[in-house]
Amino acid sequence: MASIFTRIVNGEIPSYKVAEDENYYAFLDINPLATGHTLVIPKREVDYIFDLESPEFTGLWAFAQKVAKAVGAAVPCKRVGVAVLGMEVPHAHIHLVPLQSEADLDFGKEKVKLTPEQFVEVTEKISDAFKNL
Repeated sequence: MASIFTRIVNGEIPSYKVAEDENYYAFLDINPLATGHTLVIPKREVDYIFDLESPEFTGLWAFAQKVAKAVGAAVPCKRVGVAVLGMEVPHAHIHLVPLQSEADLDFGKEKVKLTPEQFVEVTEKISDAFKNL
């Protein structure tokens, strides 16, 4: 069965897409640690990030770098943090989290609650910033 992320890429499940190219897809996490928390994935379903072929692995990180710059431009923060956990969904993914401090990258803390309108607003800001890079 396809992962939830594959189903998002295929348009079977809606997402707050911030960026996409032929190989990679970035969208807002619906249970964010901070406003602007974005997930970056390869479109090809691979469970473990280190099982990606080298060109796909480096391409994913290059795409994530551009998305991170867009997140930082669109969401007030001191830095954009990066985490690769990969335990919750069997599809390689990178978390990009706007940070004010290192404590903001604690996955055990209470998640931020956003309205659908707030998700749409931040999606548009990051997407616009991505297009202008």
